[in-house]
Amino acid sequence: MRKFKSEFLNTLSARGFVHQISDPEALDAAAVAGPITGYIGFDATATSLHAGSLVQIMMLRWMQKTGHRPIALMGGGTTKIGDPSGKDEARRLLTVEQIATNLAGVKQVFAKFLSFGAGPGDAVMVNNADWLDRLNYIEFLRDYGVHFTVNRMLAFDSVKLRLERDSLTFLEFNYMILQAYDFLELSRRNACVLQMGGSDQWGNIINGIELGRRVDGRSLFALTTPLLTTASGAKMGKTAAGAIWLNADLLSPYDYWQYWRNAEDADVGRFLKLYTELPLDEIERLAGLGGSEINEAKKLLAIEATALLHGRAAAAEAAETARRTFEEGASAVGLPTISLDLKTGVGLLQACVAAGFASSNGEARRHVQGGAIRVNDTAVSDEKMTLTLAHLNGDGVIKLSMGKKKHALLKPL
Repeated sequence: MRKFKSEFLNTLSARGFVHQISDPEALDAAAVAGPITGYIGFDATATSLHAGSLVQIMMLRWMQKTGHRPIALMGGGTTKIGDPSGKDEARRLLTVEQIATNLAGVKQVFAKFLSFGAGPGDAVMVNNADWLDRLNYIEFLRDYGVHFTVNRMLAFDSVKLRLERDSLTFLEFNYMILQAYDFLELSRRNACVLQMGGSDQWGNIINGIELGRRVDGRSLFALTTPLLTTASGAKMGKTAAGAIWLNADLLSPYDYWQYWRNAEDADVGRFLKLYTELPLDEIERLAGLGGSEINEAKKLLAIEATALLHGRAAAAEAAETARRTFEEGASAVGLPTISLDLKTGVGLLQACVAAGFASSNGEARRHVQGGAIRVNDTAVSDEKMTLTLAHLNGDGVIKLSMGKKKHALLKPL
């Protein structure tokens, strides 16, 4: 772990956020002399961000907590093209109306992590559609296109990897130029000197640094995070049942809590550093726990991560729901609840899919055949079973479970 003079970079480094920095000494000096302004961009490809974006959000949070000004850049303009970085094929193009809906959903999470306002230390939220939508294409190419060479753009890993797997449209090829222009525009409008992002964004960010230097003589910086996967190699923020959404209307606080509670043993220390604000010495102690004691560290990870997003009360309720469900076998009203037409009857496989236990009837059938599915805490083996009002328990719901850790309540429409 590298030591820095600034609290900002020391914190990011110690907690595992840093992969590359374009000019570490100069950025460190600027942060010491600070405050500095830095940004991360978020395209609106869905109505919510998922847990894979949490590292970026936490970096903005630590930037503000260490005395600097973060910018959350909403990609209202760049979403119209789609970032090809790390993608095997072109993104589906969204309509203006879809992007507006997605932006409204994506914006909700940032107020949970950042303090916005007009003061020097307050976070700022801006939308790159404010300038990108007004660009004159020919004028933009004349002013800025001359500073990019196709040879150099083709040399970036994000482009080379994509071309190895699929074609790259000219529309997508423009994305890195627009991202570079975003950095220049934010440096002009908000005195922004730092762009942060995942390691796959390195080439795009360097383009922005060079554009700022060539056009305005600006000194700008890049900071990227490592590519994050779970210990078993799974992509962060996604599970077999789907994405771990950050908006509560798409994923309940209880399910969010369970995602962190079910972390692999080898990930606990790393996740505590990245996704909580617990002191590092306490994290080291928790990460060193062995045997069944590691479960206490996982519960603390779940509580602290959930508290940051959904609040301390929701985290405590999720923990209590889990305790009652696992230790007492109760239905626990805090479990995810799905309304189904139980009067007519719903097939067991369909109910498993609706509860998020499987992505298809075929996958649900395999869970049933493997003995993983229980109805009202009783194992079932009949994949053709139909759930009806007759299966309601004393609480007026059907408790559907998969294994020991996944539960949902089915209630009549």
